[in-house]
Amino acid sequence: MPVYEYSAINHKGKNTTGVIDADSPVVARQKLRASNIFPVSVREVLETAALEKVSRRWFPTKLFNRIRPSEVALMTRQLATLVGAGFPLVTAIDAILPQTRSQGLKGHLSKIKDSIVEGNSFAYALGLFPGTFPALFINLVRAGESSGTLEMVLDQMADMMERQQALKNKIQSALAYPVLMSIIGTGVLFLLLTFIVPSITSIFADMDRALPGPTRFLITLSEFFKNWWWAFLLFIVALGVAFYLFKKTPQGRRVVDRFKIRLPFIGPLVRKLAVARFSRTLGTLQENGVPMLQALEIVTNIAGNVIISDAVTEAAVEVGKGRSLATSLGRHPVFPDLFIQMVGVGEQSGELEAMLNKVADVFENETETRITAIASLLEPMMILLMAVVVGFIVLSICLPIFEMNQLVS
Repeated sequence: MPVYEYSAINHKGKNTTGVIDADSPVVARQKLRASNIFPVSVREVLETAALEKVSRRWFPTKLFNRIRPSEVALMTRQLATLVGAGFPLVTAIDAILPQTRSQGLKGHLSKIKDSIVEGNSFAYALGLFPGTFPALFINLVRAGESSGTLEMVLDQMADMMERQQALKNKIQSALAYPVLMSIIGTGVLFLLLTFIVPSITSIFADMDRALPGPTRFLITLSEFFKNWWWAFLLFIVALGVAFYLFKKTPQGRRVVDRFKIRLPFIGPLVRKLAVARFSRTLGTLQENGVPMLQALEIVTNIAGNVIISDAVTEAAVEVGKGRSLATSLGRHPVFPDLFIQMVGVGEQSGELEAMLNKVADVFENETETRITAIASLLEPMMILLMAVVVGFIVLSICLPIFEMNQLVS
């Protein structure tokens, strides 16, 4: 059923906006008038399925209409606040709708509200949109509805999503300057070798003397870029596309994920960040009464790494046979020793949930600190590298000039 966004005047004479589903704009206006709301304008919101169909044909549509995790986190925080303040769930969703900027999320919330009004549970309604609300979100809501602690579950989910988003933002901020410097530096070198150096080194073409080795190397390199720069760029683009397609295959993703966790310096950070995400999610599920086997099944793909997901799947089988979680996970070297030890202590003390959250805090803080340190080291190293490359170019150009001066003198 189509979803329509409306602006209207309520019975108190105040402007109001929202969304409503109806078979046509006429039916939408009739529904609004029946609720003592007098529509000023009614506009159809493009359905999610239609958006996805269009996005397969035109990439910018997918880019600008996708629902970001930060928007879901904000919605969850607002919903937790309203439900905790005593608002009925449907009323809370109605209050959130006008404040939601994403048209896709607004349409989802409207359909979720209608599903709840029809008598379905909140978890069932969220399950209608698995692309927006992951299995973790849905299962936690189901556990909260069963135990009568929905506001607490929503609050915990908002905390977890905001914490993950904050960590992601910090990592991106730390790496933004080195990445920008890399792009600018590469662009400058490309321009130097393609356009500037050939015009300068052309003065050495008429010299009846052998040029120094660095100068010959620079001329050869600049001639290559001058004549074949388009082929070089085409090769880079083709290589990127091939890597993207290879990564999309199951075998390719496995190879890439294994390579990422084995990289020196970077590999341990990737592994700890993935384990922290797994630990945080498992701890949250356990706090809300989700059985261990079901929780392990839910968090299988949370880590974002196929190698770790496979290890969790195998560990879940061992736990099902009666073995402890620490023993089952300890059989896989992908999990750090500290993580295994803290999980074992948590199982023995009966505080596994608290220990899982604590080890997630430890790994997230350590990862953030290490990435910040690496980023701070990258900046001077990149400046030094640029200085060496530019110095080599200048030296290669100046060496023949020095020899000419010696001959003249």
